[in-house]
This record gives sequence, structure tokens and C-alpha cells, in this order.
Amino acid sequence: MLTNIPGYPRIGSQRELKKACENYWAGKISLERLELTARQLRKENWTLLQDAGIDLIPSNDFSYYDQVLDMCVTLGVIPSRFRGLQQTFANPTCPELYFAMARGYQKNNFDITALEMTKWFDTNYHYMVPEFEASQQYALHHPKCVQEFKEALSLGITTKPVLIGPVTFILSGKIKDAGVGYTQLLEKLLPAYIQLLAALQEAGAEWIQLDEPSLVTDLEPAVRELYHTAYSSIRQALPAVKILLTTYFGSLEDNTALALQLPVQALHIDLVRAPEQLDAVLSALPEDKLLSLGVVDGRNIWKNDYAISLGLIKKAIAQIGEDRLLLGTSCSLLHVPYNLEDETALDPEVKQWMAFAKQKVAEVIALQQIAAGDDSLLAENEKVMNSRKTASSIHLPEVKARIKEITTADTQRHSIFPHRQVLQHSVLQLPLFPTTTIGSFPQTTEIRQLRADLKKGIITQETYNADIRNAITETIYRQENLGLDVLVHGEFERNDMVEYFGEQLDGFVFTQNGWVQSYGTRCVKPPVIFGDVQRPEPMTVAWSRYAQSLTSKPVKGMLTGPITILQWSFVRNDQPRMQTAFQLALAIRDEVKDLEDAGITVIQVDEPALREGLPLRKSQHAEYLEEAVKAFRLAVCTVDDATQIHTHMCYAEFNDIIEHIAAMDADVITIETSRSQMELLEAFAHFRYPNETGPGVYDIHSPRVPTVAEMEALLHKAAQLLPARNIWVNPDCGLKTRKWAETEAALRNMVTAAKNARIQQLAVSF
Repeated sequence: MLTNIPGYPRIGSQRELKKACENYWAGKISLERLELTARQLRKENWTLLQDAGIDLIPSNDFSYYDQVLDMCVTLGVIPSRFRGLQQTFANPTCPELYFAMARGYQKNNFDITALEMTKWFDTNYHYMVPEFEASQQYALHHPKCVQEFKEALSLGITTKPVLIGPVTFILSGKIKDAGVGYTQLLEKLLPAYIQLLAALQEAGAEWIQLDEPSLVTDLEPAVRELYHTAYSSIRQALPAVKILLTTYFGSLEDNTALALQLPVQALHIDLVRAPEQLDAVLSALPEDKLLSLGVVDGRNIWKNDYAISLGLIKKAIAQIGEDRLLLGTSCSLLHVPYNLEDETALDPEVKQWMAFAKQKVAEVIALQQIAAGDDSLLAENEKVMNSRKTASSIHLPEVKARIKEITTADTQRHSIFPHRQVLQHSVLQLPLFPTTTIGSFPQTTEIRQLRADLKKGIITQETYNADIRNAITETIYRQENLGLDVLVHGEFERNDMVEYFGEQLDGFVFTQNGWVQSYGTRCVKPPVIFGDVQRPEPMTVAWSRYAQSLTSKPVKGMLTGPITILQWSFVRNDQPRMQTAFQLALAIRDEVKDLEDAGITVIQVDEPALREGLPLRKSQHAEYLEEAVKAFRLAVCTVDDATQIHTHMCYAEFNDIIEHIAAMDADVITIETSRSQMELLEAFAHFRYPNETGPGVYDIHSPRVPTVAEMEALLHKAAQLLPARNIWVNPDCGLKTRKWAETEAALRNMVTAAKNARIQQLAVSF
């Protein structure tokens, strides 16, 4: 059996790529230095996989920012608003255009907004959304993947280039012009794809991986036809090219026959998320196709249970033989950290149950060896699996008992929203179009150093607390000077919106270097939930109480919701995920009650990942959404009617879950809408969303400062869709990644836009 890795992390074990990119943007290093860092990282990955014994080593899984953005630039899918910049920087390898599409561009007499960004299927990885315009002409614009294949070849390593398949690429984007359909778009894109595949074949690529995860989703008949057209055209044009069609994140189900009929040499399936699909695939696999078994989890950090994986492998061997099988990870290892060996402070008991990217590669090789008859690694693995099942550190009887005591009353507010709204308006006394932010303010170098110094013992807890109080004080005064209506304390004590809470909850452990890419250079270090969760003591109350003491304006208490903590952690896989979600909800519920008792009248419980957790198949939506909404309501429904509950969601399509968002019954929801020009708000309007809404009026993921006119225009659109009395004014997301100068400039413009909107609305009213 050959071994196959669909993709490998690219940021570097110490986030070398993040640091290099950000230093390049800041003008601290040259383009040559950035490219040198990239080459070093690629070489390290290729060498590691070759030394481990992997047969199909990926290339072109590297990206400076995002693999979907790479495909856009490769094929010339460049929106018209970038054409002037494209002409200015005519060299297609110049990064100015590439990074402008990712981050926006506001210099050299240009002012260009970035591409939209949304989640990659049901992961926490954000990709740049392609924009397809009728005027675009597609061709091999930038042969990055060919260059990287040749780069590996020069090192004596033959790789398997990885590309997003044509149908998934189309489905991941947005068609901007009416009258252009998928069929016409595919016809225009296919010659560029074929040109690219031909260039790879000419360069010496034996295998080419085309990722088509859309095959594990519900597909319309027209989309199924796209698959037939795309792959038949590729096979006709390039009969000798060997394609490994790669699916992941779920089961093929009703797309099984479609996937097996496509004229490709091999099919990869995810047997971690969907082991049940193996029987159907084996029974219908054509004799001329190879099958790649994704048996090692590419999305979680728990050690592989060899006995379970071997059961699947042996079943496949018995039916089609070893020669037609490949063994690999379920998906790209992009979603897990680099190397468990870098963790020197983890609890040894928990560490023995874990595997990061490097260890998962070793697991693939180990399974290959065990399947070939070497049982020496099997006994040790079985010992580790048994130790986890019986560990007393995992199970807390008092937590399990509390879960059993949950009643329907625990998930209901005392009164319906219209009644609560009257009380809240009376208490808060806010103007029309009230302004606020999503929670965090810039995490400066000084603030990050402060936390690092406390961790290292360089400063005392008392010194740290005093400095954090000073940062909160300054931020409250800044917000008052800007004229914001509902303030926040800034979250300077928080390293991450999930990690911060996990550090104060039982059942979590944390890594030193467990970084994974969220988007671009934004890296997160997900907590690890290994056992039952509970809150030993209040987590945020002291900081919120202090911030509120500085101002007569309301200050929001800021919490992360149970589903987001669940989604953005590496979650234990020894019990149902929703069991863990309800444990988290009870912990947050205790914190919400303590904040209210401390006099906090506005409490925000963020759930940006609720949509992200939606199963890829519609048949599974209802059960997930019912339980996710229940978890949120369990967390917040302890408060009185006059206490205003906010939540925040970002970078998601809301149309298919709007009823369940309404069922969450938050008094105010803030959402990302600026990059889509309020397009996402239409779902709330069509549904007649009853509660209050804060559509984001500017994009915090870009350093550009939006004008007052831009934000006024967006508010005007919002007021045409929703009742003015229900509209809040806020940025798209938290401001921790921004600088103070651009933050204050943007917020000043935002407050001015809100004031102008009030005047306009009052004029209309009279």
C-alpha cells in the first residue's frame, strides 16, 4: 500500500510564515527575505515527509495567505476593482496584488476593498471568496504550483501537486453578474485548468490531487452534471494525467456513484468523519481505480486507535487487495499543530493520548507496517487507548449529575422579546442607531509583553493587574471621547477568546506551540478539552465591574458561547460533542449570573462558530441546530428581562439557519456584513427577524479606514431592510488585530455615520 498525505501545515512550527508576512507588510523585511522563509518552510515539510517514508508528498499546499486565493491568482480570477492595481504591478508574481485581494489596499491613490471571507466548509479556517465576473478571461496567470513542484524536484523530492478541483472552486465563489451560470463559468474556467494540469504533467508530475470536498454535500442535478463535464473534459484533453480525486469532511452518500464514475485514477475518502461509507464505496469501486483511505484524523489531536483503523483497512484489503489501496490522513493536516515534541509542559497523562501533524504522519506509516504484518506497535497503542478510557482525571460525577438535572425552564427567558425590549430601552436610555464595538481593542506589543512577562514570572500578579486596569481605564476614556454608546473593557487580559476561558475551566489543557491557521496570518492555539468541564470560580466579573465603575455608560460583559468554545477547541472524542457543549453552557451560565449580580446590564455571549458547526448535509441540520440553540439558551436564560443579552456571529451565510438564530432569542445580534455590502442582512429582512441587529459597517480584517460616506451608505441599506429602532452600529468583528490609530479613525467615522443616520431618520419621521 502506498501512503498519502493530502496536505501539511504551512505556517511553521513557530509561526515563521506569519511573522515574515507581517514584517514584510510593515516594511521591516524585503520580499527576498519573505520568499526565503517560504522556501525554507516548504523544504522542511517535504524533507520531513520524505524521511518518514510517505509516498505521495503534497506540494502547492503551501500558501502565503489562503489556497483559494492562490487559485484565484493562478487562474486570473481577479475582480475588476483590482484591474488598475494589476496594471500598475504588471508582474503576476508581485505580491502587491495578491495581498491587496486578501487585505484591501489603501495607498498610492488606490482605495480597494478586499475579497469577502468565509469559513471553509465546517472548519474554523477562513478562505477568500472568489468573485466571478462576466468580463473576466481565465488563463494560467501565475504558475505557482508548477514552480513549487520544480522547487521540490530540485531537492530530489517528487511531489503530488494539490489543487482545488474546478467544481468546488466554482461553488466556493460568488457569481457577480446576472445571466452567468455555473455551466458558462465552467466552460470559461476549464481551458485554464487544463493548461495548468498540462504544465504540471510536462514538469514531471506523476500524480495530481484535485480537492473536491463539495462531493460530500447535497448537490443539485446541475452541479452533478458539472462534475461529469469537468472531469470528462480533463480526461479527454490529458489522457495520461493521473488524478487523485480527494474528498473529506464527510460521506459521499448519494454522490457515491457520481464520484466513482468520474474518469480519475484514484479516489480519497474520509473514514474518520464517515467510516460507514466504506462498504458502499468498496462494493461499487471500478476495477481500474485505486482507493485512498483517510483513516488518521486530520482535524483533531487525539492519537489514532489502531484497532479501529485496522478494521477498516483489513476490510478494504479483503475486498480489493493491497495493491489498489493508499493509506493517509482524513484530510489536510492544515487543521492540526505541527509537532507534539515541541510541547514540554503538557500533563504527561494527557500528552500520551495526543498526536500532532508529525505524529500523524508516523501513524500512517505505522498502520501501513501493521497491516503488512508487523504487530510490534499494536500492543503499545492498545495500552494507551485503555489508559484514556479508565482515567479518573476525565470524569467528574458532579458535572454529569448537573447535566441530568437540566429542565426546559432553564432554557427560557422570563418574557417574550417585545416586553423585554421596552424594559431594556427604559433602563439603557440609548439613542437611535446606538453604537458599540464587538468587544476587543488593539492588543499592542506592550499588552502582549505584559502577559508574557507575567507568564515568565518577570512581574508580579499585582503589577500585571495594575497595568491591565490602566489599559482598561484608557480604553474606556477613548470610547467616551469617540462618543460610543455602549462600551467594552477591551479584553486586554485575554490571549484568545476561547483560550482565556478554557484556562479557567476544569477539563482543559493547553499547548505551548499548538498553533493552527485561522486565516491569513491569524493563528490560534486551540485549547484541548480532555475531560468534564466546570467553572471553579468567576472568570470575568472583576474586570467588568472595574470597567463599569469608570463610566455612567453601560459596559458590556464579554463572554464566549458554548458552541464557539466547542468548535474552536480540540474536543474529546470519547463522548458525544453536544454532551460537552452542555457542560460548557452550564459554566457560562454561572458566569452570566455573576455578571448580572455585579450590576452589568448588557452581556454579550459570542457564538461566531454556531453556523460553522452546521453539518454539511441538510438531513443532519435540524438535530444539530436544536441542540446548539439549546446550549446557547441554557447559557443565557438565567437573567432578568431588563438585562440585555447580545451575541455575535461573523463570516457565515445565515439564510439556511435564520429561524434558529431567531430561536436563540438574543436581544441583540451583531453580524459581519460590510464585505458583502449588507447582502447577508437580507436573510434577516426576508425572515422579518424580530429582535435587534447590528450589521457590521466596516471590515476589521483590513487595515484600511472606511469613510463616513461608505458607512452611511451601508446604514441606509440596513434601514431599508430592518426597522430603524432595531438597528445597532458596530464594526464587523473584534479589533484586537488592528492598530490604535486606524481603529480610532474608523470608529470616529462610524460614530459620525451613526449620528448622520439618526438625523436622516428623524427627518423622515417628521
